[in-house]
Amino acid sequence: MYTRLIILSLIILLALGGLTMLGYHAVEKWAEGLKGARLGEFAEVAEQIRQDVKRKLDEFIQAEEKRPYTDYNYYYVPDNVALNQEQQMTLLRSPLVGSLYNSFAYGNFQIESNGTLNTPNDDIVEREGPTEENKVLYAKVLSNRENIGSNLLPVLKGVTPASLKVTSSPGVSRYINFKKDSSETFEEEQAAKDNVQQPVKGIKSGQGKALPIESLRSQGQKTQVIQQERRTLITNEAVNRGDLLQQRVTPSRTRQQGAQTVLTQPDESRQAEYQGQADQAAQMAEQYVNAQPPVGRDQSDTVQVKVGAFEPIVTGGGKAEESVFAKQVFLVRNVQIEDKTFLQGFQLNEKKLIDEVKESAVRLMREGMSFELPQTNNGSAEKGEVAYTAVLVFDFGELILHLREIDPAWIAEQTSDLRHSYLHIILIVFLAVTLALGSLWRNARAQLKLAQKKDDFISAVSHELRTPLTSIRMYSEMLEKNWVKSKDKLSEYYGSMRQESERLSRLIENVLDFSRIQKGRKIYTFSLGDINRCVADVVEMMRPYAAKNGFSIKTELGQLGQKTFDRDAVTQIVVNLLDNAVKYARNAEDKTITVRTRNDSRFILLEVEDHGPGVPHRLRRKVFEQFYRTGSEATRETTGTGLGLALVKKFAQAHRGFVEILSARPSGAIFRVALAAQMQDA
Repeated sequence: MYTRLIILSLIILLALGGLTMLGYHAVEKWAEGLKGARLGEFAEVAEQIRQDVKRKLDEFIQAEEKRPYTDYNYYYVPDNVALNQEQQMTLLRSPLVGSLYNSFAYGNFQIESNGTLNTPNDDIVEREGPTEENKVLYAKVLSNRENIGSNLLPVLKGVTPASLKVTSSPGVSRYINFKKDSSETFEEEQAAKDNVQQPVKGIKSGQGKALPIESLRSQGQKTQVIQQERRTLITNEAVNRGDLLQQRVTPSRTRQQGAQTVLTQPDESRQAEYQGQADQAAQMAEQYVNAQPPVGRDQSDTVQVKVGAFEPIVTGGGKAEESVFAKQVFLVRNVQIEDKTFLQGFQLNEKKLIDEVKESAVRLMREGMSFELPQTNNGSAEKGEVAYTAVLVFDFGELILHLREIDPAWIAEQTSDLRHSYLHIILIVFLAVTLALGSLWRNARAQLKLAQKKDDFISAVSHELRTPLTSIRMYSEMLEKNWVKSKDKLSEYYGSMRQESERLSRLIENVLDFSRIQKGRKIYTFSLGDINRCVADVVEMMRPYAAKNGFSIKTELGQLGQKTFDRDAVTQIVVNLLDNAVKYARNAEDKTITVRTRNDSRFILLEVEDHGPGVPHRLRRKVFEQFYRTGSEATRETTGTGLGLALVKKFAQAHRGFVEILSARPSGAIFRVALAAQMQDA
């Protein structure tokens, strides 16, 4: 049995060890999954920022693609207004006038085929007056014109994208040719460029990604074809050339002083003329148009205007060193009207682009995240460990976006908490398994001991039955054969037969009572009576048995009165205690056994005192266990079955009492039985 228990314990411990290792591995995998999930959140936020920035750029490019080419002039005649003798002509002010900034665009310009550079704000002072605001704006216009002339125009002379081809012809310093298949050519070149994979700096493997933003590409954009009235075209050209205004309005002139442009103020008498400038221009333009000769037969009343898609051109110089991309980005488109071709475009507003990236990042950040744009040295106010690096890849450069973990120890804390919880659970499981195995071993050991006790009990019962039966058989045969002639011997033999019969009766009664108690079938009959009388009768019955073994019984019975008790149970208690005293005190010098009864406030006390070897303290509880007997059954000298004291305890508990063992003086033991005194007095 112990071998099977050892094997079972080893299997359980090995299984528990395997589960522990699997659990620890699962915790580690969970930690890795948590890190991966968090990294996925950063990647998702980076992608959302990319899409948001791309959406804003797409919307801007689409709006600029739809912008009428006439917006690049100071005045223009709306396309939906007819020009005739009966209707007054309407002139509108360009929405680009009054500021160089237009969302992602800065400094809109137009380059004529002869190389002339025009902007909507060139004549802002002459047309609207020399206010401080206009002066500041005009100074910026001049700076912008200088930058375009110094950096963009030289690029247009040399190697340019296929759709912006610059050639030389007699009398024309710069002639820009429009090609119908420009978008296809650019798309092919850009696709070839994209096939070349270049490493992106600043990204660690698995901790970042290059996010392309192709909003500034012209691929997929088609050329717009617009039908416009020829008179509208002629009027726009005339009004914005300023030819008609020379008749009524004298513009302010400029002179150069070193590198600084100084505006001269017009006379005060001219101030009123600036206020009505638009009306005058409209009236004069109308007169100009009406004065044109009739349209020839070979000339149509409408013209076809072809407006190409915006394409990026990257240049250096100027303030490129102040750019986060270390370059300037211009977006330029071709405009073709019959045989006339010119360029329109603007410089990319880098500050607006950075602000939009920041706005998207602030809005899309999740809890525990912050961001930083290291190229601008100005990101989120919150700092933390860089958890993910996204590179926004524009066609003209890259913008690094660091996504930071505000609390870098968060994942470590979560993992540590889980590990601690797991260790606590494992410890509890180990403790539970240890207790279970300990309980299993204890129960197995108890069962083995109980089995041994039962074997000893069977052996003891067999011995206890055989001894009196042998004596009775021997005496009966002697009496039957009339071998005993002496009357004294006859009396002795008859007495021995009676004592052995009583011994058998006590043994059988103990076994039967124990069996009834174990099965819960023991029935107690409580009745009012004199406990002292019951005890005295038992003592008188046991005197011959005690005398035969050399003991004398002394009684000290107190005043108890009438009590309610079970007479058979009390009889069994006294008999078993006296029998136990005779058995274990047989070698005592003082072979006096004292039986006492007395009353206290709560219990009736029955005591049997002997002067034998006594009971050690460590065994004073065990002696009342069933089948318990000291020593080995094979070498034991005392008789008995191990049920006597166990029955004494059961009977005492049936009377709501208890049993205990005290030390006697000078030696020996006092077995005390307490019976509840709540029984009603007579």
